[in-house]
Amino acid sequence: MKKLSTRTETFTDSVIRRMTRIANAHGAINLSQGFPDFAPPKELTDRLAEVAAAGPHQYAVTWGAQNFREALAKKQHHFSGMEVDPDREIVVTCGSTEAMMATMLALINPGEKVIIFSPFYENYGADVILTGAHPIYVPLHPPTFTFDEAELTAAFRRGAKALVLCNPANPTGRVFTQSEMETIARLAREYDAYVITDEVYEHILYAPHRHIYMATLPGMRERTVICNSLSKTYSITGWRLGYTIAPPAITERIKKVHDFLTVGAAAPLMEAAVTGLAFGDDYYEGLQAHYQHMKEVFVGGLKDLGLKFLEPEGAYYVLVDVSGFHVKNDLAFSEWLCREVGVAAVPGSSFFDTDVHQYVRFHFAKEDTTLQEALRRLASLREKAALAHYEY
Repeated sequence: MKKLSTRTETFTDSVIRRMTRIANAHGAINLSQGFPDFAPPKELTDRLAEVAAAGPHQYAVTWGAQNFREALAKKQHHFSGMEVDPDREIVVTCGSTEAMMATMLALINPGEKVIIFSPFYENYGADVILTGAHPIYVPLHPPTFTFDEAELTAAFRRGAKALVLCNPANPTGRVFTQSEMETIARLAREYDAYVITDEVYEHILYAPHRHIYMATLPGMRERTVICNSLSKTYSITGWRLGYTIAPPAITERIKKVHDFLTVGAAAPLMEAAVTGLAFGDDYYEGLQAHYQHMKEVFVGGLKDLGLKFLEPEGAYYVLVDVSGFHVKNDLAFSEWLCREVGVAAVPGSSFFDTDVHQYVRFHFAKEDTTLQEALRRLASLREKAALAHYEY
């Protein structure tokens, strides 16, 4: 038999999704894969029940139902001030995962280069490789996970065609500052590069931090592609409704790629989700208050346990430094944590391009009772780790 694709021969399965399977096998509390254990807004599920009976049940327009795209454009304008043409600047995708992949295929040629900040959400490196391009990793330096301007400039000088920016960031919980955003924008303009943004956590922020839309900075509207989804904002990760917002010429290319990747997003789910896109400011204020509370419960508990971590500024993740437990292999440690302590985390090495084993990532999008039980179990971590004799 002829050899399989060399492009994918170095791929593993998703470590994040693997940890969910391990958690399920051991009955552990799943703080690895980032999905909530609470229900979506009742208005969405009530509307979905109506749609289940009345439809639509057939294909929508390939790039997204008209009313859904119009609602997206209206919401984007409300929060960013951007005027978005729902017919020429939006493509609805099967989650932000497809939005990012379709964007890569629309913008990047084989052999070209794409900048990715490290640590990074694991899909980004895979997306670049699937495109046939080459990632250039720029480190975010602990403990604050900020970038060095000289290192970023050097990456652009290597001929990068685009930069991927996750803001608020997964896995660090960083929210990039106005100064950092302006630096990235200036370099993108200077070196004629695109910026592909992942903004799925735009509404999950902790005061005083605020989300800055890259596309609103001077000279960036024409070179920015926004990738986003409804998954985190409305607690509907299983609905797989994502989208891109980009200038018409780029959007036209993304439409064509998207058409051949997945044809289109689910028509009944788009119809039901229009209800959420029409929510008023009170919903988003309540969302932030809810996540602020969950952060206080979990992060406060980690402090009480004496664990080291970066305080999350946005999103719902926290990177915990486990170097004090003499971890040699963070995947083995995470599996041990799951099996012996009963809490699932993601080994930090899956987010880095270098051999880093000192972090694990927890998420806290969970009910109080779930978080409190996870903290109760983590209270035994030091004692059980001491008895393990560093077998991980």
